[in-house]
Amino acid sequence: MARKILLIDDDRMQFRLLQAHFKNFQGEHYDLEWAATYEEGLERLLRGQHAACLLDYQLGLRNGLELIREAVAQGCRTPIVFLTAESAERIDVAAMNAGALDYLVKGEITPRMVERSLRYALKLGETLEALRRMATRDQLTGLLNRREFERILTEEDERVRRFKHSAALVMVDIDHFKSVNDTHGHTAGDAVLREVARRVADEVRTVDRAFRFGGEEIALLLVQTDRAGAFDLAKRTCRAVERDPIMVSDTIALNVTVSAGSAAMPADADSGLSLLNAADKALYAAKARGRNRAIPFDSL
Repeated sequence: MARKILLIDDDRMQFRLLQAHFKNFQGEHYDLEWAATYEEGLERLLRGQHAACLLDYQLGLRNGLELIREAVAQGCRTPIVFLTAESAERIDVAAMNAGALDYLVKGEITPRMVERSLRYALKLGETLEALRRMATRDQLTGLLNRREFERILTEEDERVRRFKHSAALVMVDIDHFKSVNDTHGHTAGDAVLREVARRVADEVRTVDRAFRFGGEEIALLLVQTDRAGAFDLAKRTCRAVERDPIMVSDTIALNVTVSAGSAAMPADADSGLSLLNAADKALYAAKARGRNRAIPFDSL
């Protein structure tokens, strides 16, 4: 299936011209789709359904630089190639600073130039995404890392204060993890961590986030979730891990359990840091009361 490219341009003739150029590509073929306004273009770009975007500089009363900045601020990762009728260097630099990966002057465009620019932007976009993943993900489990936890917790703290929403945190810890490493080796320990991370992450909604907090601890940050919702998830994570043994080799299957503690904001905490402390206290209470269980902070 051909990859989709989005053109955001208020000129239908530019769309027809680029369609003709696309037909003359020598390598990969793409499906070119068109958005004629700033608003439609931004909305379609943010869906994340396009491999790349060709973006015109002038879009009615607004311009492509504004659109790039707005899209990037809302988490857009789609590679963008900037189009303009101007050849001034200031536009080139401004487009790159805003987040575009390449730049084409309309009057100089040829099929070969468009194809080369798309190929370059797509490859660079893949490289940047790989680097971004390395910077934000834990290499062993694939979960978000501790740095991302701290950043997103701060954002969620601000969102709770501003919009009066609720948020919740579930802290999960693998029971007797040290004995797995001591008895079966670190390779087995890594296998347990990966599988527990997968099972726990499968329990959260797509809008929530799962992090490797450190060592054998996993943090689940839940948006617009109250005490009851957080405690329900904490119990489900315990059941999901306990349900089936984890294969750490062709011949060894281990029965693994986790303990979990939950807390919600603003019910149990008035800041992101105090939410973390509350969920941590609930987690340690769960371990102190025999492990393989979930404890909510409000029951302490």
